[in-house]
Amino acid sequence: MIRLTWLQFRVQALIAVVAMAITALVLAVTGARLAHLYSTSVATCTVQGDCDTATNAFRLHDQFLQNMLGPLLLVVPGLIGIFWGAPLIAREVQAGTFRLAWTQSVSRRRWLAVKLGSLGLASAIVAGLLSLIVTWWFSPLDRVNANRFSPGVFDERGIVIIGYAVFAFVLGVTAGVLLRRTLPAMAMSLALFVGVRLAVTYLIRPHLVSPAHTSVPVTSATGLGFGSSGSSGVVTFIAKTPRIPNAWVISSQIVEKSGHLASTAVLHQFLMTACPDIANQQAGANQGTFGACVAKVSANYHLVLAYQPANRYWTFQWYETAIFVFLAFALAGLCFWWVSNRLT
Repeated sequence: MIRLTWLQFRVQALIAVVAMAITALVLAVTGARLAHLYSTSVATCTVQGDCDTATNAFRLHDQFLQNMLGPLLLVVPGLIGIFWGAPLIAREVQAGTFRLAWTQSVSRRRWLAVKLGSLGLASAIVAGLLSLIVTWWFSPLDRVNANRFSPGVFDERGIVIIGYAVFAFVLGVTAGVLLRRTLPAMAMSLALFVGVRLAVTYLIRPHLVSPAHTSVPVTSATGLGFGSSGSSGVVTFIAKTPRIPNAWVISSQIVEKSGHLASTAVLHQFLMTACPDIANQQAGANQGTFGACVAKVSANYHLVLAYQPANRYWTFQWYETAIFVFLAFALAGLCFWWVSNRLT
């Protein structure tokens, strides 16, 4: 049975091996150059005294590969589900060859177990190796950008891609078992995979671990200013969410010394008293007036951040991987039940 599975899968396996070899070769050459550039420019920028110029120039290197590798890590699990998972059973059911297989010495459960196990393992290996070399290639850029929790980065590094690939593969197999047609199964598996990925990213991931909280000065915000709020037109203090390297800042709120959340009305009333020129949007408000008003706001208010610290990165990686592996096993169980009881 294992030999038969290999004979049926050898073309896809060869394509995967060749594609992986080419990708690894390209990334090995360009990644070594990128690491050398980092060590000779960004890592020594404090000595040279111009880190902004060094880091900005470094980010522009290998832009084509940067733009290609990110989508590649997002697409590969879906392709595994479409081209490895969906046709695996649907093609045999559609052609009727599964009946011949079950009349031999191999039971339908063993038949399915060998196919799911061998190709599921292959999916995990391909995704794991691809993630390993891409994570290595991006490591100098990730040290500069310090944004590992960003959805466009978190999903393309570490071990989560293994969970995505295994889930996508079993999801494709399940779609093939249920629909019994290859093309509809491919379309269904892709649509469901994208839907589940989006749901986990934006609905489940933020709630996997309770966020930590910390207080920081309002001057640590990435942008400070005064402006109208909503349709009311009243002037209020604006402090954009501060950035913590490699952390995930979930929310940022302006809070009074007493610990109460500062509403728009409260901030406006404070500005009317402490900074009337700015609160009334008078033309005479200049840079000095702005600085003095920021100092007054800073003395009376602070920011409270809800965030996930950088040291929880691997916790989230393991949790999300476990979610997709669990879903894959649940779908595999459904496949075994359906093949044993409903597929005839």
